[in-house]
Order: sequence, then C-alpha cells, then structure tokens
Amino acid sequence: MNMPDPQAFATTWMNQFTDPSVWQGWMKMPAAGGGTGAAAANPLAGVFKDFGVSIAPAKLEALRQDYLQKAGALWQEFMSGKTPQLHDKRFSGSEWTATPFAAITAASYLLNSEFMLALSDAVEAGPRERQKIRFTVQQMVDAMSPANFLATNPEAQAKLIESKGESLTRGLQHMLEDLRKGRISQSDESAFEVGNNVGTAAGEVVYENELFQLIQYTPTTPTVRARPLLMIPPCINKFYILDLQPENSLVRYVVEQGNTVFMVSWRNPDKSMSNLGWDDYVERGAIEAIKLAQDISGQDKVHVFGFCVGGTIAASALAVLAARGQQPAASLSLLTTLLDFTDTGVLEVFIDETQVALREASLAKGGIMPGRDLATTFSALRPNDLVWNYVQQNYLKGKVPPAFDLLYWNADSTNLPGPMFCWYLRNTYLENKLKVPGQLTVCGVQVDLGAIDAPVFVYGSKEDHIVPWPAAFASMNLVNPKKPKANRFVLGASGHIAGVINPASKGKRSYWVNDKAPKKGPRAPDEWFAGATENKGSWWPEWARFLQENGGEEVPAPTAFGNERYQPIEPAPGRYVKARAD
Repeated sequence: MNMPDPQAFATTWMNQFTDPSVWQGWMKMPAAGGGTGAAAANPLAGVFKDFGVSIAPAKLEALRQDYLQKAGALWQEFMSGKTPQLHDKRFSGSEWTATPFAAITAASYLLNSEFMLALSDAVEAGPRERQKIRFTVQQMVDAMSPANFLATNPEAQAKLIESKGESLTRGLQHMLEDLRKGRISQSDESAFEVGNNVGTAAGEVVYENELFQLIQYTPTTPTVRARPLLMIPPCINKFYILDLQPENSLVRYVVEQGNTVFMVSWRNPDKSMSNLGWDDYVERGAIEAIKLAQDISGQDKVHVFGFCVGGTIAASALAVLAARGQQPAASLSLLTTLLDFTDTGVLEVFIDETQVALREASLAKGGIMPGRDLATTFSALRPNDLVWNYVQQNYLKGKVPPAFDLLYWNADSTNLPGPMFCWYLRNTYLENKLKVPGQLTVCGVQVDLGAIDAPVFVYGSKEDHIVPWPAAFASMNLVNPKKPKANRFVLGASGHIAGVINPASKGKRSYWVNDKAPKKGPRAPDEWFAGATENKGSWWPEWARFLQENGGEEVPAPTAFGNERYQPIEPAPGRYVKARAD
C-alpha cells in the first residue's frame, strides 16, 4: 500500500485551511448555499465572512506552521504503528484505540478542531465579536465529532454487532419519539411526576392570579422566626428546581431551619398571556406576593429571595416599592442573579441589536416566546454535554437515558410572554439600564437599586457560564450601598444549577467566604477571592445563619394556612407548575 509523504500529506490538508490565496477567496465567496472549492468545503469561510474579519498574515503563518508540524508528527506515528493519545472524554472508550482507523480518525479530528478554534481566536476583532466567532466555530467543531456518527463511532458499531442490530432499532425508536416531542430526551422522563416524587414538600396554595400561585409550606418545627421567607424562582423554569426530592430540596431545608416559607409558582404562559410585560411580572407578580406574605404572616417585613431571573424581578420589585416610600424587605437574597449586565457570560453571543430587534419585530406587541426555543438556547451553551452526548447514547447506542431529577426539570420548559421577554432583553442584557439609578421606569416609577434598604446575601457559582460569579458579585455594590458591612457574598463550587442545589446533608463540594466588606472597582472580585477562605461542604448553612440573624423573634409555628382573606385552594405544588409548555 503506497502512503503519501507525511509532509506532503500535511501540506495538502493545510492548504484547504490556510493558503493565503484560498483565504482571500473565502472572504469573497458566499457563506452558504453556493461556492466551489475550498470555500464551499470549509464552513469557516462563511463564519469569518459573516463577521467581516480577517487574521494578520503573521498569525496565520504561525498557525499554519504549527499545524504542519503536528499533522506531520501525527502521520509519522500512524505510519510507525504507534497509537495516538486521545485526551478527550468523548474518545475514552477502549474501542477508539482498538483499531488504527478509529484512533487516527479521532486524533485527526482533535487536531483539526484545535486548529479551527485557534483560527477563531486569532481573528482581528473586538472581544464580543471574537466571542461570537469562537462560539459559532465551537458549535461546528462539536457537531463534526466522529463520535456523533455511526460510520465513525466504533463504540456504537460494537454495540450494533453485540446486540445483533437491536441497538440501532432502539436508537431509531428513541429518535422518532424525540422528533415527536421536539427535543432530545436527557432523562428517563417516565421516572418522575411533579407532586409525586419531585416537588413534594408539603403545603397549600393560598392564592392565585393570572400570573402565579402562592404556596405556603407546612412548618416542621414547633417555633419559627417571625419574619417569613418569600422565594421568587426564575419564570423561565419551574420552581421545583428548589424542591426536587427530599434529600436535595432547598425548600425543605429552610423550612427545617425554622422559617415560614412562601413560594411563587409562575404560570406557564399560553396565548391568553401573550400581551403581558415586565411590569406585570413585577407588579402583579413579585410585589403582589410580597404583600401577601406580609398579610398572611402579620409581619411588616419579609425575607425576599430571588434565583436567577427571579432575583432580577425581586430586586426590581423592591426598587419600585422603595420609590413609593416602602421598605418591606427584612433581607434580600440573590442567587446567581444579574443586576449589572456588563458581563453576561456565554449568553452574550445571542444578544446584539440585530437579534433583539428581530425578536421585538415578532413579539414585542404580543405573542409567546416558546419554552422549547429557550431550552434549545441553553443546551447550545454546552452542546457536548446536553446535545451530542444524548445523540450518541440514545440514538447510536440505543440506550435509555438514566433517571435524573435535575435533567427531568431541565426538560420541563416554560414559555414567556413576548412583550416581557423583549423588554428584558433590551433593557438589561443589551442596554444594561437596571444598574443605573433613574434610567429605567418600571411600574410607573424610576427605579434605583441603591434605594433598597435591606441587608443582602449574594451567592455566585464559581463555574457558572450563565451568570459569571464576578457579575453576581457586582450586585454587592448596587443594593444597600449605605450599609455594605451588612451585605454578604458567598461563592460556591460548580455551575449555575449544581452549585445552588448542593444539599447540606451531603457534605459535597466547597464554598468561599470573606468577612471583609467588598471593595469597588474592576479588581474587586479578584481581591475578594484572594482574601477568601475555602470551606468544605454546602453553602446552605451560611445562608440559614444570615436569615436567622435578620429573622426577628421566635414565635409559635402557624397551625393553619393563609388567613381569613386567603384560604387554601389546593395542595402544593399546585396545578400551575404541572402545565407543560406547548
């Protein structure tokens, strides 16, 4: 068998990517739907053309030479019979190194991926443009993995032979079922039912309107602290992420710590809610819930809790009330929440004037933002974990995904009213007005987060790709700025959801604290972390102590739900949370 010279092989392959004449051709040819030669064969042509960017010749040549050297070395190893090292979990199975073809296929893919991403990092563009280019290239690179195709996945091929074709039959069945559902199954959804084995904390719905139901949970201690806790979850997800199963329920934990707990359960919007806006979620949602918690508990102040977008809504509501001369918060707890949208993490790739204007044109005057679209967006942020992994396991290997409560919740998406969604995108993510006193009018008043007079507990997750922890930390200098020593920031390990849902009983992961008052300025998060102490286990006890310190006196636990005006409607978790997005 005649093999080409390694250097000639590498040079020919590289010319498809980095020859200057080919590069110039890429800049002139259409991105999709046409073109010939290298420009049509390489998807990067369209990416760079769309963004109108280029790479400095010196950088391009350096990347070219680096690729030539690595490609030549890889070919030499292959020719000498040496199996290449595959440092990637997608290719960790023994089948990938069992045959030369599988090993060289995976190794070549990894080398080409490295080069394509290096090209995207080398473009001459601003930080936002470069991030978008890299994201687009990363999506293509991940999609082209040989692990995603039966013809190039030796693990799936071995499963096919072992099962005498049954794995492929099951995989096709799984794919057809998912096509009917319109999404990829990430968990065995037959294993869970809301109200049966997730969302099971005992309580009663004591109020409902068009937007939400209010749940009051059953106390489990003989006495409680007088000031109740009102929990406002994100409206883009179901609240039961905070009450998955008994062993990992944050709701149960705070009830067991001696708190009277209320929960906002947002309704899953349908066409009847297609004209609701941000003001509705603030006034008829959060503010109404605050007043209800005050009325039912008989307290003038309540602990207000907001998670993710729920935190943005909660802080907006308190700023509106402050403008009206009211200070109902005994404390404000913000979990993985953005108030300053300067750094929006990887979501920034989806937010620019063009994309927001397109949403406004179709939804700002009425309509529904489908939950399916939101779920697809979040899955795209981690495609190997949330998309391609399930393509490989469910379809190529015919496996049933395991029962996992968090991923069941992740697939239980919610819609959003178009006007509310568009207002939120433009005024926060795009124009970042909420952090500036007086820049936004909400519910008829100009809001100032600094007017909120309450101690603040801010939590960020160290590996959060949706709310980077320094962005969460920025809230420390926006709310209650006159009493900074009363505020507290805690940094937990892991990501946006897993970092929050870290049960105290499990003793897993770790968290960081620093009792010194946070400084201001761009280096403040780094300085805070440099002086922070790492503690093993869950951050939940830190939050419990914060609530206790601001919770008022102990009183007998309530023996009935609601009050004379607000009577129980139905048992928790209520029917709103059970409605599925169309």
